[in-house]
Amino acid sequence: MNSSSSNFNVSSNLNTGNQDGPGLAAAKYVIVLALGFILNYISGALIHTFRKHQVFFLNPRYVLLIHLVVNDMVQLTTSISLFISYVSYKINASVCCLMMTVAVFTTMNTPLNLAAMALERYVAVCFPLQHVELCTVKRTYVLIGCIWALSSVAVLFQTIVLLSTEPLSFFHSAIVCLMEKLFQHPISLQMRGITYIIYLTVVWFTLFFTYFKIFFAARAANSADGNATKARNTILLHGVQLLLCMLTYLDPLVKTHLIGSFPNISSHLRYVWYIIVDVLPRFISPIVYGLRDKTFKLYLRKSFKTLT
Repeated sequence: MNSSSSNFNVSSNLNTGNQDGPGLAAAKYVIVLALGFILNYISGALIHTFRKHQVFFLNPRYVLLIHLVVNDMVQLTTSISLFISYVSYKINASVCCLMMTVAVFTTMNTPLNLAAMALERYVAVCFPLQHVELCTVKRTYVLIGCIWALSSVAVLFQTIVLLSTEPLSFFHSAIVCLMEKLFQHPISLQMRGITYIIYLTVVWFTLFFTYFKIFFAARAANSADGNATKARNTILLHGVQLLLCMLTYLDPLVKTHLIGSFPNISSHLRYVWYIIVDVLPRFISPIVYGLRDKTFKLYLRKSFKTLT
């Protein structure tokens, strides 16, 4: 998808060479690398905690969480790799295609995974008696498989079109790793538009339906449950995370209108857009589960004590 891939396509988002001096460009690189290191370190701690305690393997909520964390680690690492590749300006077309495919997969997975987590929380809050029966670990893994299958539709189609239309010499050439350099066929462009509309509609519908249902259910239980406020805050954090992730679908609109209207500061706008859409959403999961979830917080502290 053009909207998702172009966010992590650093050559497109961070055209630093045209407007930034060496000092400012270096500062941008350092900030991105530092944020990536911090986030991957935190995510690694969450994964380590999950692996060490069997209680998490038996809870579909945490299975979805760790899938999200691993997926975001891969996405962020690929994103930063594309960022660093901009230093050399051109990379092999085959390598670019591989990295772009991984980036598209993982970027598409994040909103779908959050939608799945929203559905799980909806069942847990609104149908607590049926939660154990409906949300099993086995069904959770099937759901994760469905997430990957849905994410693969657009990118596999575009890859097939690319392989069918480009000569073999293209894949041995060095190119600027831009989406438009890879998937430029009219059929690919049309497929991106269709996929964009479908995913936008499905994820937004899931967002509004589940979060409003949970919000009103938590408010209705406010008089009997003192944790209703915390539940509402968790819902809001999930909503913010999903909204930030879904900004990736608005990338073409932002580039066409906002960035296109201010060409003199386009590199700065692209940089800020990249941080907001690709980096910030991946800090929310550790906040929601590593700091606010009592169970995960308890075992996370034990893991840190063991490491120290």
